[in-house]
Amino acid sequence: MQESMVGLLTVKPAHRFVIIAAEFNKLVTAQLEMGAREELCKLGAQSSQISTIWVPGSFEIPTTAMAVAKKGGVSAIICLGCIIRGQTTHFDHVAATAASGIAAIGPATGVPTIFGVITADTQEQALDRAGLKMGNIGSHGAQAAVHMANTMANIAKGTV
Repeated sequence: MQESMVGLLTVKPAHRFVIIAAEFNKLVTAQLEMGAREELCKLGAQSSQISTIWVPGSFEIPTTAMAVAKKGGVSAIICLGCIIRGQTTHFDHVAATAASGIAAIGPATGVPTIFGVITADTQEQALDRAGLKMGNIGSHGAQAAVHMANTMANIAKGTV
């Protein structure tokens, strides 16, 4: 009988992680980036295994993440941004484009690409999700990245 595969939350020496973070709403995204970086280190990563690329906004995350994934040499990409609803439909367009763009990268490249873009109605809601009250989406993204890096490595080794 085949055993179920469990993604371990332990960073391996060969793992490399790239965090792509949006500068727009940096009050929030800086907390997300710090949360992701700290969580990766708690799980065993050395700072040399983690790179951060800052991009102008969440709209630019998918293009950057795709370029990183295509270049190779990365175990997982953690995409972090913050889109706060305003008085126009701009929010809807940016959120949809970021979500669909990020979602397409993993299946197209085989590189786990983690969605850590907060979509909130207010800055208060966004800050709550950046560690104030509801955990840190960056930390959660780091856990998902490590889990998926291990899962994909197990699949590649044939230990499924």
